[in-house]
Amino acid sequence: MRTFIAILISGLLLLRFSPVQAAPRVLVTIKPLHSLVAAVMQGAGEPDLLIQGSLSAHSYALKPSDARKIGAASLIFEVGFGLENYLDAPLKALSHARVVRLAEAPGIKVLPARHGGLWQEDEPGEHEHHHGPSDPHIWLDPQNAIAATNTIATALMQVDPVHAGLYRANAASAVGKLTRLDRDVRQTLAKLRGGRYLVFHDAYQYFEARYGLTPAGAVAVDPDRPVGPRRVAALRHVIAERKVACIFREPQFPPKLIDTLAENTSVHEGVLDPLGADLKPGPGLYPALMRALAGSLVACINR
Repeated sequence: MRTFIAILISGLLLLRFSPVQAAPRVLVTIKPLHSLVAAVMQGAGEPDLLIQGSLSAHSYALKPSDARKIGAASLIFEVGFGLENYLDAPLKALSHARVVRLAEAPGIKVLPARHGGLWQEDEPGEHEHHHGPSDPHIWLDPQNAIAATNTIATALMQVDPVHAGLYRANAASAVGKLTRLDRDVRQTLAKLRGGRYLVFHDAYQYFEARYGLTPAGAVAVDPDRPVGPRRVAALRHVIAERKVACIFREPQFPPKLIDTLAENTSVHEGVLDPLGADLKPGPGLYPALMRALAGSLVACINR
């Protein structure tokens, strides 16, 4: 027994003073950013994910388990631009965690929020996107994902210099994959035969700007506000006037409104998901998400 205890104590001491150091606790708010962080952290640790499953980032409410994740994290990655308003109060109470807002990272191309939901018209009575003057959906441009990856690696190296070499190598590999992804998505979208489309809400401006797409507008000006009869009538007019080929719903929101708009028309219905609701979190989620967006657009519009 004494021999066993001595061996156990020796093992604990070796662990305590071993040069091998665990990666810091890292928390990421949404799946696409979590995927970018996970790619940089491979081999050192896995980041925690705040918003799981198909929950919307627009109306998320923190749970007790989220509070524990926030409290345990030494590094937190978020988008910024008001997308994570639910974090404002908890983060003010923290003094130990470093918060990195990737929308403010060097090299990120920021687009202004669009007014209303039918962007070729100046719609009286419509208001600016509720997040504020800047569009927060920065991750839907792979070039922004590359800039974010470099900032993620820098932040990780600063809080965890032991794994700096690994983070640097992982980031270089990830940037190469993102560059190829950008090319592949462009090649897929080159198959589009034209045709306008409506999205559920204005989440795809960065994707559209990167690849030269021409949407007709968004069904909902604000995904958290109900769409009234006046807007439904305006959307039906747009569907006919602009020859809309497809209306896209999102898995985070009920499809009833999309079904209503498509009823008694020749418009097809599809699914676009800006967050990867049905995808497994991890390094592979971001490329799968971007390829799914391109594939869904081609499949629905070319039908």
